[in-house]
Amino acid sequence: MAFWKQIVLSIIVIAAGFAGWIFFVPGSADTLRNAGVPESLVAKLAPAMKTSDAGGSEQGQGGQGGGRNGGGRNGGVLVVTQAVVQGVVNDRLNAIGTGDAIRSVAVTPQATGTIREILIKSGDKVKQGQVLATLDSEEQVIAKGQAEVALKSAMEKSNLYHNIKSSVSRMDVFDAEIVEQGARLQLQAAELNLARRNIVAPIDGIVGIVPVNIGDNVTTSTPIVTLDDRSEILVDYWVPERFANTVSVGQPVEAMSVARPGQVFTGEVEAVDNRVDAASRTLRIRGRIDNSTDELRAGMSFNVSMKFAGDKYPAVDPLSVQWDSQGSFVWRVVDGKSHKVRVSIVQRNPDFVLVKADIKDGDAIVTQGLQRVREAGAVRVANEVASSSEVTAQ
Repeated sequence: MAFWKQIVLSIIVIAAGFAGWIFFVPGSADTLRNAGVPESLVAKLAPAMKTSDAGGSEQGQGGQGGGRNGGGRNGGVLVVTQAVVQGVVNDRLNAIGTGDAIRSVAVTPQATGTIREILIKSGDKVKQGQVLATLDSEEQVIAKGQAEVALKSAMEKSNLYHNIKSSVSRMDVFDAEIVEQGARLQLQAAELNLARRNIVAPIDGIVGIVPVNIGDNVTTSTPIVTLDDRSEILVDYWVPERFANTVSVGQPVEAMSVARPGQVFTGEVEAVDNRVDAASRTLRIRGRIDNSTDELRAGMSFNVSMKFAGDKYPAVDPLSVQWDSQGSFVWRVVDGKSHKVRVSIVQRNPDFVLVKADIKDGDAIVTQGLQRVREAGAVRVANEVASSSEVTAQ
């Protein structure tokens, strides 16, 4: 067969297929219209078809076929709708935080010396003022004894001068009193130096690992032990800056330790930082968690959560959100007619999409049958049709 004959035959087959598609495939007129074919040409190509924009449905070769194509005897596109509900966004905050004891002290000696005795071990509970360890104190004991002797001598001399005021001058009596006062101060200093040979607990707490041993020479910068008061745990965490004006001191906080999943500990906000970190754009928050059962430890990581009133928006089914060249929209059904409503998506959730739009709770939004819905077109809601059929059958 000649090449030009093949081309002619191919054109005839394509034209026949196109004509068959126009007259026999449901929705062909709408497909042409969506493709940009002028309305006048669509009417010439498919005169037997009534479009949904005119409020009707395509008439097939039988009443049952027309019903399947989305129209029917009532002249409306069959759709499924779902009512608008209210959704909340920014109603919960989740963050990762690090715990610390409400009071923690690294105990260091107040004097330099050699450790002679250690009176505690790791895990002990100690009270404020309790002696934890002692340093060598022979020199301080001697200094205290010398101060006591000097004070005794000064007191006797002062008493003697007071008894013989007539024989000595007033200046001698005054000098004796000054010497006595100086001796008392020397004794107090000796007693203080001797007391500082005892290393005492500055707070109530639990003893950590003791890093020193008897015989070690220590200075005033040598850590002897760390004490933690973990009756309450402070959890520091960081939140996005949009919560800066939302979080306040005293607000409830829930924390769950990574080491104890499923167990929730409650507390409140202890402090809010006064500035947002410029690098991370986050705000530091400190929560206070009750630990009266002593289940938590300083340094633990926590999943912290807080609840807020949140911002409320209309929520629609994700299937109902459509897109065109101008953006996203939904179809709202009012009095059996469909109307396009522009929406701005705020947040996508698994079950709903929160939007900004001119819709309110209870509005019927089309979720299925969207292909043939047109502006101001007649629609039939599937659940309403089913209800009327049940009434007729009864």
